[in-house]
Amino acid sequence: MSKSPNPQKASTHAAIALGLSAAASIALAIVYAAGGQNQLEGVLLAVALGSIGYAFVAVARNLLPQGPYVEDRGILPSTIGEVEAFETDLERGEGWLTRRGLIVKMLGVAGGALGLAALFPIRSLGPSPGRTLFTTDWTTDSQVVDEQGEPVKRDTLDVGGALTVFPKGSVEVEDSQVILIRFQDTDYVTKEGRETWGPEGYIAFSKVCVHAGCPVGLYQHDIEKLLCPCHQSTFDVADACNPVFGPATRALPQLPLKIDDDGFLRSQSDFTEPIGPGFWNRDR
Repeated sequence: MSKSPNPQKASTHAAIALGLSAAASIALAIVYAAGGQNQLEGVLLAVALGSIGYAFVAVARNLLPQGPYVEDRGILPSTIGEVEAFETDLERGEGWLTRRGLIVKMLGVAGGALGLAALFPIRSLGPSPGRTLFTTDWTTDSQVVDEQGEPVKRDTLDVGGALTVFPKGSVEVEDSQVILIRFQDTDYVTKEGRETWGPEGYIAFSKVCVHAGCPVGLYQHDIEKLLCPCHQSTFDVADACNPVFGPATRALPQLPLKIDDDGFLRSQSDFTEPIGPGFWNRDR
């Protein structure tokens, strides 16, 4: 014959288990914040979750009414025996109702501690990017230099020539790489509102493809197209680098250029829109 459950003992065991879960969760947060140790973190997480599971089982087996219960169909009026049976059942549940306060409170403590510990891994995602996704190293009056850091002048390229360039001091910074094209030998306007962006035929576009971020590096002057080798997105240079083929869905951002009094190419400002894949072009 199975032993009758001891409600007081079961309540104590459940509360202790939830307290142990809370302690393990707090310890888990401390270990993670201190630099982490995979094996210890695994043990603490197992203790935190296992203790909550044990508490649930203890409550279910010892404090909640045990079944199965079968109600026989009979006449609608209750007999004296049924009334007495109902009163007995109600009294049996009264003990659980009076003891559940402590368990519910300890469950809240354990759940809160575990939730707090779960917040710490968010730190592993790294620092907030802030506005860095929408700006590059190009600024007002940045000097245009080639991959060796040499300044680019008005006579560096012949018509039809192309060159990868960066802002001075940021050579090889990936999000600041630009494809510079000498489209013609007179000022060129790619679209309305960019009347001063192409001095003496020099125009510049972000080299980061707007589809998947690959470098757009192949310029075909005879057909006036830029090609991304990764997925074959093709951009019409004469039409502000709008896509004409492939998966890209928007134009390559254009960098406003100018030529200073000494004949060196400089930027008028940073790009006026986010560079790179279309994700960065969402409303912000």
